[in-house]
Amino acid sequence: MKIVVRIGGSVIASPPNPEIIQRYADLIRELRSRGHEVAVIVGGGVLAREFIDLARKLGLSEQEQDELAISVSRLLAQLLAMKVEGYQWRKIPVNVEEAVRDLGESGIVIMGGIKPGMTTDTVAALIASEIKADLIIKATDQDGIYTKDPRKYPDARKLDEVSFSELEELLAESRHRAGIHQIIDPEAVRVLKEKNIKTIVVNGFKPENLLLAVNGAGIGTVIH
Repeated sequence: MKIVVRIGGSVIASPPNPEIIQRYADLIRELRSRGHEVAVIVGGGVLAREFIDLARKLGLSEQEQDELAISVSRLLAQLLAMKVEGYQWRKIPVNVEEAVRDLGESGIVIMGGIKPGMTTDTVAALIASEIKADLIIKATDQDGIYTKDPRKYPDARKLDEVSFSELEELLAESRHRAGIHQIIDPEAVRVLKEKNIKTIVVNGFKPENLLLAVNGAGIGTVIH
């Protein structure tokens, strides 16, 4: 199976969590040992947004803010990659073509962002489209997708499954901006909808949820 794993920066970098990073490294190796091809895209989380805020206060453009966020996501991806396979994996892909090549060579690729105006959600969607992935798993800071933000609304209801069209209606924001933070970026949803790639959103603070999702357990929210 070809699997794309999108690990939210809210999970591993808000603040950086060595225990969870270690557990993800172990799980990535386990998925590969089971014969799966695994592409991992890491977000920058609060750390990236702190740099965005700093850049904004210094009067830097949104493109420049995005560049800093990308650098943070790549640094976290480099950290995870070296934990998975050692120093020889210190160079991570910086575009889709490099990612596809590395995945074909080793069966694992780990990366962060690639260019301004594009979130790591969209990077994951593009990689999934390019490799014809069987599944995307997004490990986030929620148990799945809710009818509204559960951090703000106590009456928010978790959805076990949702269509891409329904998800578009639930999103609070419909366009990219530096530091955007919602369950899935709107541009990524458009790509996934067009390519009809099955996506599962799970609680990333429990890395074992990756294995449960791959094994077809009823967990998180399934988007189809």
